[in-house]
Amino acid sequence: MGSGRPRRFPFLRRWTDRRRPKRGVENPVNEQRRRMLREVEADARELGSTLGKDGFDARVLSALGRVPRHEFVPARFRSMAYANQALSIGHGQTISQPFIVALMTDLLAVDESSVVLEVGTGSGYQAAVLAELVARVYGIEAIGELAEQARARLQRLGYDNVEIRKGDGYAGWVEHAPFDGIIVTAAAPETPPRLVEQLRPGGGRLVIPVGAPYETQWLTVVEKGEERAVRTRRIIPVAFVPMREVS
Repeated sequence: MGSGRPRRFPFLRRWTDRRRPKRGVENPVNEQRRRMLREVEADARELGSTLGKDGFDARVLSALGRVPRHEFVPARFRSMAYANQALSIGHGQTISQPFIVALMTDLLAVDESSVVLEVGTGSGYQAAVLAELVARVYGIEAIGELAEQARARLQRLGYDNVEIRKGDGYAGWVEHAPFDGIIVTAAAPETPPRLVEQLRPGGGRLVIPVGAPYETQWLTVVEKGEERAVRTRRIIPVAFVPMREVS
């Protein structure tokens, strides 16, 4: 066996389990993670005409490969952690399919200086992927228990550029606005105007699934221009849990 690091992805070095496998025996998580990345890449190529490019930004794939997804799923789903599918995390919520996480992150078009708001933090997986790419992530979760769990999990894994709070995602987090990007991991019936207000003029992007529960939802990109003009485009149909309002 080799070192367990594929040529195309030399970044797979960060593991939550610090124990080194015996010489010549590869950690099975390595292959599961590589398989996940191959599937995500293949899905991205199929979407090339929609995205207007051949695949996802290499930095996004690198970040996806570094995050230990098995740390963000319930113990009973650990064996399925690197399957390219959504999984339940309790409270009627899910951890998104890795392909969708990569797609939404890629559409956000952020860099290492960006400040990002995530609405619907859930287990914290999407926040961790973003934290690998940007300067600061602020996350809002409507369910208090999930918010506490995500905060503790991200701290334990060393993501010190993420701040999580329980709150109303529709209201955003005005104290830290404007944001270079806002990503919403639950479906709203229409684009929340207060989130658009909190985007940075001159290129800030909101990536959000828009549509009613149990009906067609569209993954949508909203971009704010220099003069605060807003441009909206639909990407693909998706299925997300509904966004919650918190009183």
